[in-house]
Amino acid sequence: MELIIRSNPVQIIRHQICSDSCENKGKQEESRQNIPKMFSEIQKVTDKAMVFLQKKALSALYIPKQKLHMAMNNTTAPKVQLLYDLCKTTFTPSGLSSSPSPQPIHKLCSLLDTFGPADVGLKEESPDDDRGHGFFGLNRVTRWAQPITYLDIHECDSFTMCVFCFPTSSVIPLHDHPGMTVLSKVLYGSMHVKAYDWVEPSCIKESQEPGCPQVRLARLAADKVLTAPCGTSILYPKTGGNLHCFTAVTPCAVLDVLAPPYREDLGRKCTYYVDYPYSAFGNGAQISNGKEEEYAWLAEIETPDDLYMRSGVYVGPSIRV
Repeated sequence: MELIIRSNPVQIIRHQICSDSCENKGKQEESRQNIPKMFSEIQKVTDKAMVFLQKKALSALYIPKQKLHMAMNNTTAPKVQLLYDLCKTTFTPSGLSSSPSPQPIHKLCSLLDTFGPADVGLKEESPDDDRGHGFFGLNRVTRWAQPITYLDIHECDSFTMCVFCFPTSSVIPLHDHPGMTVLSKVLYGSMHVKAYDWVEPSCIKESQEPGCPQVRLARLAADKVLTAPCGTSILYPKTGGNLHCFTAVTPCAVLDVLAPPYREDLGRKCTYYVDYPYSAFGNGAQISNGKEEEYAWLAEIETPDDLYMRSGVYVGPSIRV
């Protein structure tokens, strides 16, 4: 006898729902258990990607230790140190380096253009001072008699770095710089500059009158007032006003770089001159370029007795040689 049990359709549906629900609950539980593992794997991949990107970024920004050290030194070094370093690579005991390029001189000029009094340990003097080095209650005549102060920053076989501090109306007479290149930067105040270059080929004239000096023809290169802040002036062995005279219009200071330095045993002796108008010795020379007013006759003289100069102490930033 066959026993057939017929279930209620509702019961069958409930049974199926219950079975599906149990199966789904099992799967959901399994998924919940796998979530932490999935996040762990994702985190590992993310970490590896971040490390890779950081290494790429750092490699692009990497600066070799030596270059980093040089860069730090350049940003912290005083200007006078930078000037020394540049002069050292630019000049030799015989003058400019072998390279004919004007680029090193342009670099020096650009650096000097940024200098002010404080860069060499100076304080700008007041134009009311009359003297250029402070007022000590001296009478006016005594103040006018104060000396030009010379500050030696550095000197070697290749170049000299120095500063001249001028009281008002003080003068460094007309003098030459044989075989030398000189860069001058007015740090403060105003200064009148008169400069010449020799006419080439040389034109020398002897006077028939006793006691009248031998004279040589020169052409005017500059006759102007320089007032700080202003650009750097430069003279060369045969151009740019190699023979010049400085007169202080107000208290002023000038930073000079001379290369190579004066050295009498090597023919670099400082010689002083006095200038005469072109017409003073007649028209014995043909002027092929310019007007008579642009020329003068220069006569060599002894070091002037009224050249009043003293050595001072440089108190600016020290130089690492």
